[in-house]
Amino acid sequence: MSATERTGPPDLTDDQRRAALVKAAEARQIRAEIKEQLKRGDLLLNDLLLRSDNEPVVGRLKVLSMLEAMPGTGKVRARHIMRDLDISERRRLKGLGRQQRAGLLAHFTNEKQSRDHD
Repeated sequence: MSATERTGPPDLTDDQRRAALVKAAEARQIRAEIKEQLKRGDLLLNDLLLRSDNEPVVGRLKVLSMLEAMPGTGKVRARHIMRDLDISERRRLKGLGRQQRAGLLAHFTNEKQSRDHD
């Protein structure tokens, strides 16, 4: 098997492996903070989508996880929203298309307006 046909993880030194683990832990922490900010209402969906364009760690957040963190949206409702907007459950924020983004923004804008009127 040639080097181009190799499968499996790359060969890393112990220092490289440790650095990768630290970087992964930092990314998980950032994504956890984002979800918490969404739950509290401290972060707006539009702002999050803008950040996902410029911050790779944010762009790798799964849409499903983001939706589940939105106030009033649980696991079942998040999947319904994704199905209605034709978004794959494996999609990440960075991979959302223009229409999918617009659909998410419209959904949560309309939902907020209907809650404000109640």
